[in-house]
Amino acid sequence: MNIYDSSNHGSLGARTFLILRDKILNEEYTQGQKLNEAVLAVELKMSRTPIREALKQLELEGLVESIPNKGVYVKGFDSRDIDDMFEIRLALEGLAISLAIERMDDMMLSTLEEIYALMELYTKRDDVEKMHELNLQYHEAIYHATKSRYFERLMKDINYYVSVTSRHSITQPERLKTALVEHKAILDAIKKKDVVQAQEKIYQHIHKTQLLVRAYYAHKK
Repeated sequence: MNIYDSSNHGSLGARTFLILRDKILNEEYTQGQKLNEAVLAVELKMSRTPIREALKQLELEGLVESIPNKGVYVKGFDSRDIDDMFEIRLALEGLAISLAIERMDDMMLSTLEEIYALMELYTKRDDVEKMHELNLQYHEAIYHATKSRYFERLMKDINYYVSVTSRHSITQPERLKTALVEHKAILDAIKKKDVVQAQEKIYQHIHKTQLLVRAYYAHKK
């Protein structure tokens, strides 16, 4: 039985896009791999129409390339993509932490402290997957503390791509421990309401992550 609702191709196409995007970004489909509509339809148990719609959207996102008379191929990320992604994140995180310090209430600060306490716990357990999840929660707590629904919406898609690539940084030797130190420095600056120091510490954290992610993708070539 088809688990997807084929009565609404628009919605199904969007959901299929998310499924395929996850598979590309999590490297289930590798760079240079051909994505065949018929094969994907069998794999995902759906008709070819939503597959075709999803592939068009993936091409607009720059994740696949359609070559006439040959087919659709996975592009993935190159070093320029990664650098662009992190430069955008640097600019936005600097603004986020400034707004968060200005607008954060006690409950929001308490949430951030609780997330950091869990990060300490799972760093000791050397739990990479849980730390990746907590890292996302930590930064999302800062975005939420801006109390700007427009800002949170803006960060949603950007943070998705950044989170997928950043996953590779925490697998590097000793990165869990150094990242914990960096998050503690950011939290301390927030608690002191020191915007300049908080921005400096978050820039250092993101730049270090950028270097590790860049090295990961360079090694794969």
